[in-house]
Amino acid sequence: MAAAAAIDPRQLRELQAFVQLCQQQPSVLHSPELSFFTQWVESLGGVIPPVQRTDSAEKTVKEETVKEEAAEEPAKPVEPESEESDLDIDNEGVIEPDKEEPQEMGDENLEVTEEMMDEANEKKMEAINALGDGDLQKAISLFTEAIKLNPRLAILYAKRASVYVKLQKPNAAIRDCDRAIEINPDSAQPYKWRGKAHRLLGHWEEAAHDLAMACKLDYDDDASALLKEVQPRAQKIAEHRRKYERKREEKEIQERMERVKKAREEHEKAQREEESRRQAGGAQFGGFPGGFPGGMGGMPGMTGMPGLNELLSNPEVLSAMQDPEVMAAFQDVAQNPANLSKYQNNPKIMNLISKLSNSFGRQA
Repeated sequence: MAAAAAIDPRQLRELQAFVQLCQQQPSVLHSPELSFFTQWVESLGGVIPPVQRTDSAEKTVKEETVKEEAAEEPAKPVEPESEESDLDIDNEGVIEPDKEEPQEMGDENLEVTEEMMDEANEKKMEAINALGDGDLQKAISLFTEAIKLNPRLAILYAKRASVYVKLQKPNAAIRDCDRAIEINPDSAQPYKWRGKAHRLLGHWEEAAHDLAMACKLDYDDDASALLKEVQPRAQKIAEHRRKYERKREEKEIQERMERVKKAREEHEKAQREEESRRQAGGAQFGGFPGGFPGGMGGMPGMTGMPGLNELLSNPEVLSAMQDPEVMAAFQDVAQNPANLSKYQNNPKIMNLISKLSNSFGRQA
């Protein structure tokens, strides 16, 4: 018998590539162009895997459809624009932030006695009197002494924060209010003074949030009036942010559409190249184009021919096609029909060629 090496190496590689493609993408077997192949496999008892479409696959198909429809419309040029370019906010009254060292906060783990509570209350009253006299620095010092005596009393931090706001030290006021809210989140005063501090810094959204919370916990005319001032600016900033978030989302969608389009084009290009390779491979068999091992797949009129499945289901034909000697002779004749004379005395080779010739003659 002839050695298996008689099979063209290039066709073996193409066959291997085809098998790998079927393993990686079983859905390719459901292509109409391969119906003759799947019918042959099934006639031998093989099973073609059914088409499986996952939710993600369906989603991808829908996305591609939407993208193709969108691609039909000319894209509108997007003018470059920064997020700050069209944001016009009235910053009247905004000051530079204070950059002093953080104020004393007291020891949270301090064991506070009744005597210390009483003394802290006295310091608080003195601080309020100093505040009434306009001595803001003295008020700060006295509130600090009270805090050191009773560091778990939220109102002391809120009171000191109010003085920091008057001194136009908003960062210090925010630190005090943060501590007060940590101790008692249901107290309205820390939210009120923190809202005022944020307003001094031009933090319009934070100011609106805190002032609204202050009014919710304990309505205050002063906080309400300031809320009406800062809220329109906060809303303008929020709408501005939403606008640019939408632009970013649209840009991301457009980029994804471009990536999918590019991937689809590359896939189609690869398919065209693969088809060209198959056709070029079949050309080496002269009158048997198609590149199917043994020259079978591309014989004139053979692909999709009504009698092909019947012919390939013939046990004698299948047995002959599995014989390396027969296939080597068949390839020899396919390349040069004049070589047929070399096999006139070989019955199994002539038998196969006779069956094929008779089948093609009937289909012609």
